[in-house]
Amino acid sequence: MHAVPLLDGSANGSPAEVPIRDLRRVTIHPDYWYPLAWSREVKRGKAHGVRFAGEPIVLVRTESGAVFALEDRCAHRQVPLHAGVVDGESIRCCYHGWTYDCTGRCIDVPYLGRERLPNGVRSYPCREVEGLIFVFPGSAVLADETPLPDLGSVANKAYKTRRFGREVKCHYSFMHENLMDMNHQFLHRRQMGQMRARSLGRRRGEGWVEVDYTFSREEGKQPVGEALVFGGGKNGGQSGKDVMTVRTCYPYQTLQIRTSEGTLVMDLWIVYVPLDAAQRTNRTFGLLSIKKPGIPGVLNLAWPLLVWFTERIFKEDRWIVEAEQEAHDKQGADWNHEVFPVINELRDLLRECGEPEAPGPA
Repeated sequence: MHAVPLLDGSANGSPAEVPIRDLRRVTIHPDYWYPLAWSREVKRGKAHGVRFAGEPIVLVRTESGAVFALEDRCAHRQVPLHAGVVDGESIRCCYHGWTYDCTGRCIDVPYLGRERLPNGVRSYPCREVEGLIFVFPGSAVLADETPLPDLGSVANKAYKTRRFGREVKCHYSFMHENLMDMNHQFLHRRQMGQMRARSLGRRRGEGWVEVDYTFSREEGKQPVGEALVFGGGKNGGQSGKDVMTVRTCYPYQTLQIRTSEGTLVMDLWIVYVPLDAAQRTNRTFGLLSIKKPGIPGVLNLAWPLLVWFTERIFKEDRWIVEAEQEAHDKQGADWNHEVFPVINELRDLLRECGEPEAPGPA
C-alpha cells in the first residue's frame, strides 16, 4: 500500500493523505473471458503458444477445426506443448510423444501403454467468436455463468469491421485512461487539427463507468480518415451535436459515435490482455466497425485511407502510454495528479474490479 496525495473529491479540492493501492500494480482479474489470439493465427492441425499474465497457454486447432486450450507444458519434462504435433483431436508432445485430449487428460504414452497413464495438464474453457479465440483463465467453474462480451456491431452487415491490435509496453490501466480521457486530443493535433472536446456528463454503475463527449474543430482541416466516418461538412464533418460515448465495462472498453440524428456511425470494442506476470506489457484486441454509406462499395474503396489514418492515431497513443509506464517505473510509484472526475472514477473502478491483493504475512 502507498500513501499518496490525491484529491479527495471534496468541493474545495483539498488534498488528503489517503492510503490507496497503486493502480499500476493491480493485476487484472482472471475470472473473465479474454481473447488470446485471432482465429487466423491458429491454423487447422496446428498449435499456437500464447500467454495470459505470465501463464503459458497453448491453443490447439484440431483436424476437425475445433479449438481447445491447455497449459503450455508437457506434464513429463515441462517442455512447451505448442512445439508438439496435432494428432486428430489431440496434441502430442514433441519430446516423448505424450498425448493430451481437449480436457488436458493424458491419453497415451507410447512406451507405457494406456493402462498406466500419468496425470494430465490444466485445461481452460475456450470459445471462438467473430474471429477471436476467447479463453477463461480464472476459475473454470465460473466460465459457464460468465457471459462472453458483447462485441458491438461486428456481426451487423450494415457495418464494415477492422480487426486490429498489437503489443503495447504498459499496464492495461494506462490504456483504459487514454481512451476514456478525450481531453488528450492535443496529442493528435498533427493528424486531426485542433479539436476541442466537451464532456456532457458521466455515469457509473456496478462494474462500469462511461462518459459522453461532443467535439468542435478550432483549427486545421478535417482529415480524410475522419471524413469517412462523419462525412464532410462546415464543421469538419461534425455538427457539434454528434456524441461520442466511451465506456469501460470491466475489463472491456467501447467507444461509440452517434450523429445528431441518433445513427451509430462508429462502434469500437477493445480489450487489453496482460502478457507478462508483472503486467507491464499487454496485447490489444480491437474491433472497429464503421457504418457503410448508402452508395455500395464506397467504404471498401476508401478503407486503406481509414486504416492509414487510424494507425497514425494508434501510433501516437501507443507512444504516450508507453512513456507513462516508463515514468511510473522510474519514479517507483504512481505520482499522477488526476483532476478529471471521470478518470478518477475509472481508476477507482479498475482497483475495485481487479484481482484482490494477496494477504501479507501474518
